[in-house]
Amino acid sequence: MYANNELMFPVQSIPALRTLRGPAWEALVERVMSLPESHEETLALMLTMIRLNGCISCETDSYRAMRGCTACAVQTLRRYKGDDSELLKLYQQSLNDVQQFLAANPGYALQTTAAAS
Repeated sequence: MYANNELMFPVQSIPALRTLRGPAWEALVERVMSLPESHEETLALMLTMIRLNGCISCETDSYRAMRGCTACAVQTLRRYKGDDSELLKLYQQSLNDVQQFLAANPGYALQTTAAAS
């Protein structure tokens, strides 16, 4: 009855996002798909989707949760009224937030853009 879902947007759902928007979004998703799960850019895309999808308020017995995280994310991106430049700005803000968190908490050993290059 219940779909296999996570507490927050899972990394496994990222590939389903690739073709839902324009070329800039597709390029971002493809780049992130090539990175490790713990990379700051991967975390930033996950954070962007958590914010867009409203994962924080998702309840396990809600219709949205029963459909699963991937279906929810696909529907969210299809219904998103802004253009891709707005989505990319949301992603950039999430990336900035992840980087600020890492700078303030040096004990977290995540792969950064500089380390992956």
